[in-house]
Amino acid sequence: MKNKLILITLTLFVGGLIGWLIKPSSNDAMKEESTHLHEESNDEIWTCSMHPQIRKNEPGDCPICGMDLIPISVNQDYEESPDAIRMSPTAMQLANIQTAIVSKGSAIKHIRLTGKIAPDERATYAQTSHISGRIEQLIINYTGESVKKGQVVAALYSPELVTAQEELFIALKNSDSQPELLRASKEKLKNWKLTEDQINELIRSGKIIDQFPVLSDLNGFVTQIKAKRGDYIKQGEIFYEVADLSKLWVLLDIYERDLAWINKGDQVNFEIKAFVNETFTGKINFIDPIINPKTRVAKARIEIDNSNLKLKPEMLVTATIESNLQLNENAIIVPKSAVMWTGERSVVYVKTSSVSGLHFLMREVDLGVSLGESYIIKNGLSEGDEIAVNGTFSIDAAAQLAGKRSMMNPEGGKMNTGHNHGQEGGSMIMDDSKEMESEQTVLNTPAKTALIPIYENYFKLKDALAEDNLLAANQAIIDFKKSIKTVDMKLFKDEAHQVWMNFNQELRSGLNEAKDIEHIRNSFVSVSKTMIGMNGTFQPMNYPIYIQHCPMANNNKGANWLSKEKEIMNPYFGSSMLNCGEIKKESK
Repeated sequence: MKNKLILITLTLFVGGLIGWLIKPSSNDAMKEESTHLHEESNDEIWTCSMHPQIRKNEPGDCPICGMDLIPISVNQDYEESPDAIRMSPTAMQLANIQTAIVSKGSAIKHIRLTGKIAPDERATYAQTSHISGRIEQLIINYTGESVKKGQVVAALYSPELVTAQEELFIALKNSDSQPELLRASKEKLKNWKLTEDQINELIRSGKIIDQFPVLSDLNGFVTQIKAKRGDYIKQGEIFYEVADLSKLWVLLDIYERDLAWINKGDQVNFEIKAFVNETFTGKINFIDPIINPKTRVAKARIEIDNSNLKLKPEMLVTATIESNLQLNENAIIVPKSAVMWTGERSVVYVKTSSVSGLHFLMREVDLGVSLGESYIIKNGLSEGDEIAVNGTFSIDAAAQLAGKRSMMNPEGGKMNTGHNHGQEGGSMIMDDSKEMESEQTVLNTPAKTALIPIYENYFKLKDALAEDNLLAANQAIIDFKKSIKTVDMKLFKDEAHQVWMNFNQELRSGLNEAKDIEHIRNSFVSVSKTMIGMNGTFQPMNYPIYIQHCPMANNNKGANWLSKEKEIMNPYFGSSMLNCGEIKKESK
């Protein structure tokens, strides 16, 4: 019994000693707990801007819509500013957020113009007949043929010329007694543009020529033929028109809004579709003093050398002018990608840092002149501020999810996910001239294929309106509505089914045949809005689609349309303002 007690006592003693040796100190335990809490507080949760119920501990795609997840911080309640959005460097990298330091610089406005190549009007001539007669032979008989000065271009039978030759031979016989008569006969032939060599050849041969050769007065290329064989042509009437194409004009369309920024002498860089990756340069030497009342544009002219005949009249030109604005050289300039705007408000996200990490704060700014790919900022930013220039929508979406002030929710509060009544036609409408595409919904291949005829008929309608072709426009409307009806609803699964139902209803009710092309153009505004929203949601096409914008359409409110070509062919004005507009966005 005594031995058992001793053994138990010894066991308890050894166990206590071992427990004391491996027990962590209270400080270490507190430190470990603090470290764990700190690490936990720095963890980020990843969610979908359109489906905030999705929560993941790592980046990836939304299981509902397939969009990239964006990070939100779990400790945003402890930030210094209640409106700040905290993001770690890793989160910024994954969300493709890029920043830049605001600086001051010279304000250079980039203006994009369109136009075409044309013959130099000063080098365009008409080949006329210098004598009346019947055209027995027309050697120049097709447009585009080249001619050289002195070349035989036609043969005429002229009774007057036959009589004049007889008078010459009579005067030649009496030249000794009446030299003045011979001189007068020669001058009469010279007035009909016969050369000295031709007259001497007549005298040498002593024979009357009944089919007299007509010589070209000009060098160049025939642009229009005005006569044909067998015609009786009077003195002064035109055989054909010819242009010297060794020098050409580039004629650019300048809209009223850009006239203030373009001056005579400005250097222009321009590209021609026929010559890919080749840039030409020239200087403006003339600007129309009067605006065309139909097209509402003035023409700017550039003279270019074309001695190698590389360029052709009617080639389309896209040009860029850099206009150095006469403003404060220390203007604050930011990229357009940094600015989010709703028509009334413009905001940027400013990057700040504190003891808790990196943050972004929304700041409203006053925009100045648009410089092409950048804006002048009149108020709201200072030199040295660091702003987001890429990924601003990701930051704004994170702000909406957190119920903080954002572009779409300036007062903060519950986020608009895009699935409520604020959504129009599958897209969030920012204002009457600019749409922001909705979240992309992933479609299976058969569903995408089913949508392609809708796009093709939409593009046919756009082209018909640009060509002012009412008959083709009405036929395109019939085909457009037919292609919508033939889409199999069963191809659209889950959320995509309801989204397509909304688009389907809007597209079917948006267009009707009409006797007036302007009525169709008015309807085309809303249909294009829906198509832009659908393209942003489904993106079924396997080639680039361009969102193009005309600020003067829709009663000067502005209107957009989709195009599969970069070239502006305005469906809202047709031939009267065919090239009015600009590319707002390219979606692939």
